[in-house]
Amino acid sequence: MSNGLFARLKSGLARSSRNLTEGIAGVLTKRKLDDAALDALEETLIAADLGTRLAAQVVERLRHERFGKEATDADIRTVLADEITRTLTPAEAPLAIDDEGAARPFVVLVVGVNGGGKTTTIGKLAKRLHGEGKSVILAAGDTFRAAATEQLIIWGERTGSRVIAGPAGGDAAGLAFDALAAAKKDKVDVLLIDTAGRLHNKANLMAELEKVVRVLKKADLAAPHAVLLVLDATVGQNAQAQAQAFGDMVGVTGLVMTKLDGTAKGGVLVAIAEAFKLPVHFIGIGEDADDLRPFAAKDFARSLVGLD
Repeated sequence: MSNGLFARLKSGLARSSRNLTEGIAGVLTKRKLDDAALDALEETLIAADLGTRLAAQVVERLRHERFGKEATDADIRTVLADEITRTLTPAEAPLAIDDEGAARPFVVLVVGVNGGGKTTTIGKLAKRLHGEGKSVILAAGDTFRAAATEQLIIWGERTGSRVIAGPAGGDAAGLAFDALAAAKKDKVDVLLIDTAGRLHNKANLMAELEKVVRVLKKADLAAPHAVLLVLDATVGQNAQAQAQAFGDMVGVTGLVMTKLDGTAKGGVLVAIAEAFKLPVHFIGIGEDADDLRPFAAKDFARSLVGLD
């Protein structure tokens, strides 16, 4: 990652980083690491939403390497960055869109709760794909939320993407089928399908998502080729419950974590990647279209703990 991009990532994670580094500094009331300091550090890491497993790994490593020795907050942050990188490296994976033409269009179903940044993520992803020279169609499959359709139409205009939309409250599966037919007819590279996210009505949402997938497979047995779950970092540990719910409903293949710039809970990405073993394709660190960034484990880890 270039210095400019790393600086933008570090700025986007500033709130999470400040929360974490202040917590670590508060643990070191004395310079030598003893049992009390390590216990306090473990509590600090868990409170920062990093997860119990990572917290235990960091404390065990420090106990083995530095127990009874002097340690600065920079020493601890370096060990923490190493352990976060180790945990997240298996999750570092680009969204692999077939460039050889075997899957045309490449169908991406985007799921997540309302308000999590799903529709905005689709727009930003469309911009990124256009920048890579790919043609895109957007399908406004969240038919119950008029604002989602309006938002997607605006993104379509911004990115030069055709938008397939239907009447409010219409059949999402039928719209997805029509969008896939249009994408095939126009030989479009990528079809991005928005979906509803009414998790409070889980049974209806599950039925709707299952129907969308079933109808897509009637037109293309391999579709959807990717199912992206968009998670809002500001909800902290609730994002884990969302990941579990959507994982049960539809075969999620990868994650996008949004709104990392608006929270001190950015560490939750570590806990989710550890728990669900899913690739993290992108992270959102701002409002601009270019603030949807491919995920890089080492850069994320060092930014999160405030290291250059």
